[in-house]
Amino acid sequence: MNIFSDGGARGNPGSSASAFVVIGNDGKVLHQESKYLGVTTNNVAEYQGVILALTWLTQEFPISNFQFPINFYLDSELVVKQLNGLYRVKDLNLKNLFTIVKGLEKEIETKIIFQHVPRSKNQHADLLVNQELDLIS
Repeated sequence: MNIFSDGGARGNPGSSASAFVVIGNDGKVLHQESKYLGVTTNNVAEYQGVILALTWLTQEFPISNFQFPINFYLDSELVVKQLNGLYRVKDLNLKNLFTIVKGLEKEIETKIIFQHVPRSKNQHADLLVNQELDLIS
């Protein structure tokens, strides 16, 4: 299963939203979702995209018996490196979100791989973020 997540803020901080798209192994969209977050930073919105997706996973698959890893693709290199333990999380707000992500990961009980992709490879999730932001503009 592949999950593309994104977050964005118009202004930093500014109006923000997050989104994710779940792609099955057959390449078809299994689920997509977006959420307006209010005024926050881009990095918070990126984390919220991951949290939104992980929360959906825990609700959709309450008994986690995944026989395969879940691949997350984000266009935020910072968030990917923090979630992979390559960068420390210094900001208090991001630390709290990092802790939420790690807690949700434990509930899923399968290997989750966070990978950075260029924005051009994350267009569907990016589109959902922008559509959400356009609704409140």
